[in-house]
Amino acid sequence: MSEKDTATEKITTDAMANPSPAKSMGDPGITPLSPSHNQQSDTDQVQTEPSFMVVVAIDFGTTSSGYAYAFTKEPECIHTMRRWEGGDPGVSNQKTPTTILLTPDRKFHSFGYAARDFYHDLDPSESKQWLYLEKFKMKLHTTPNLSIDTDLHAANGKRVKALDIFAYALAFFKEQALKELSDQTGGEFDNNDVRWVITVPAIWKMPAKQFMREAAYKSGLVSRDSPEQLIIALEPEAASIYCRKLRLHQMMDLGMQTTQNGFSPNDNVGSGMTQVSPGHAKEHVRRNRQSRTFLVENVIGELWSELEEGDRYVVVDCGGGTVDLTVHQIRLPEGHLKELYKASGGPYGSIGIDYEFEKLLCKIFGQDFIDQFKIKRPAAWVDLMIAFESRKRAATPDRTNPLNINLPFSFIDYYKKFRGHSVEHALRKSNVDFVKWSSQGMLRMSPDAMNSLFKPTIDHIIQHLTELFEKPEVSDIKFLFLVGGFAESALLQQAVQNMLQGRSRIIIPHDVGLTILKGAVLFGLDPSVIKVRRSPLTYGVGVLNRFVEGKHPPEKLLVKDGTRWCTDVFDTFIAADQSVALGEMVKRSYTPAKPSQQVIVIHVYCSEKESVGFISEHGVKKCGTLRLDVSGTESTAPRREIQTLMQFGDTEIRAMAVDVSTGRTVKASIDFLSH
Repeated sequence: MSEKDTATEKITTDAMANPSPAKSMGDPGITPLSPSHNQQSDTDQVQTEPSFMVVVAIDFGTTSSGYAYAFTKEPECIHTMRRWEGGDPGVSNQKTPTTILLTPDRKFHSFGYAARDFYHDLDPSESKQWLYLEKFKMKLHTTPNLSIDTDLHAANGKRVKALDIFAYALAFFKEQALKELSDQTGGEFDNNDVRWVITVPAIWKMPAKQFMREAAYKSGLVSRDSPEQLIIALEPEAASIYCRKLRLHQMMDLGMQTTQNGFSPNDNVGSGMTQVSPGHAKEHVRRNRQSRTFLVENVIGELWSELEEGDRYVVVDCGGGTVDLTVHQIRLPEGHLKELYKASGGPYGSIGIDYEFEKLLCKIFGQDFIDQFKIKRPAAWVDLMIAFESRKRAATPDRTNPLNINLPFSFIDYYKKFRGHSVEHALRKSNVDFVKWSSQGMLRMSPDAMNSLFKPTIDHIIQHLTELFEKPEVSDIKFLFLVGGFAESALLQQAVQNMLQGRSRIIIPHDVGLTILKGAVLFGLDPSVIKVRRSPLTYGVGVLNRFVEGKHPPEKLLVKDGTRWCTDVFDTFIAADQSVALGEMVKRSYTPAKPSQQVIVIHVYCSEKESVGFISEHGVKKCGTLRLDVSGTESTAPRREIQTLMQFGDTEIRAMAVDVSTGRTVKASIDFLSH
């Protein structure tokens, strides 16, 4: 049986299981008039660009966040935000933790270190009333039916609306950035002069991107009337744009030489590029942290000058929550970028290591105790995780001495009350032999124990990279750029190096945690630098087509006014992994089912499969709605034609529509958040 037959058979069984979606959902009988694919030239786009005085990018991360900006008059100067109050020993604070605190009556109180420190200093009886949230960004990636009403859980177990939390955080950044800009320019800085850029992982689906935009509207960052004031940037793309500007002294090349044991720090290859072992890498990074203004060369960086037309490179963005892999190809002479393979990755960020640590604590002290401790002593739990964070950063492949983690006094105290015996007793009894108790009140972990906490997360990343490098589009990769906060981990660096076996050069920018932030500013200054992207999914709509005997399955037959139609046909707008140029439009014409119809609602479906025949096929999901508001455009034409243009080449999908007979613009919007 050919592939087509199996597909038809699958449809038949599916259709019997659930009646035709088009009939059941009351889809207006939309017949496509003229499907066509229309390429718009770049010149059409240029005139509409509004002018802004400054671009401010917000890197809203899972574990840490920050902003940076550049004035459009001096695009080569990127300023990163002022130093934050607070900070942790052993952790550099160029960004602030993504933590937020609400008062007991759910009003915004503070963000970042300020939120954490205030929460920590509250009396335990009081702190139960306050709402403290951290690492909440992952919820947007992991929620299957993300909507405006999705909830988050605060540390005390209470539920809050995710949209409120994201809006509070963006409002906080808006206030901080405008304050700093006002100080810089010596006058009240007007928000209308700012183009805002918010970064999101490339593997996020459309609902999550739209959620960020909704939060920005709610926070007052931009208004619904001027959506173009906000650009959603994809994190690895931003990193890619920044990496093009790197000078040799602004990065390190993880040894082009491969020695048996991984590294030989003394071999310094005379390429003018700093070659260092992961252990020594930290020093370089620290020395470069002093200045807050970065000069970006207008010319292309030296590394880039080694790239020729058609060269390919991979950006691996390892953050707190997700890991994003993007494959880009260089197009000369302007150095534009073209995406070669759709973004991939997954929830393999550094918080996976925190979860492993939590599992280890559960194994030693019991899940029941840890669950109770987190609710009853939430501030002490936060303390414990901060202590773990700084030790986590001290893990290296060649470390021999143990790592000590301070246990908060209330942990030791509460455990004794809860179990009736000491923490020391629990450790002896637990038969976890690589974690010991030190008399100074610390957990003492052997380096192997710490490294084993990294293993599941790093294994995921390496497996993903291995699969990516097996794809035909991903052969002959010249460079692999390792960026994002987790890229500082020597254990991850070594694993990537061992996997690649010298197939590509591994480049790590010095200020690796700020790479995305700076790239996002550059992207805001020139969003057209990425010329070709790949669609992550197949998108289309369900339509009626003329029924053809022998071609269409009989159960899809619908007879309407004597005409035989085939229902549920999937009209593909764009296929998964299809390349789309910036500004490229997919054009479709629709006609209202009844002349009196005021609003046309068209359901948009998506699938991970490249070719889809019917919307009832397995794996096809309804993912959004396209609304065309045709009220007030009544016309005398016997058959009204609404021409719809959809743009897929950008970081977000946009729709526009025109009533052909009157030439009037029809209000069109495409919505991916399930209601």
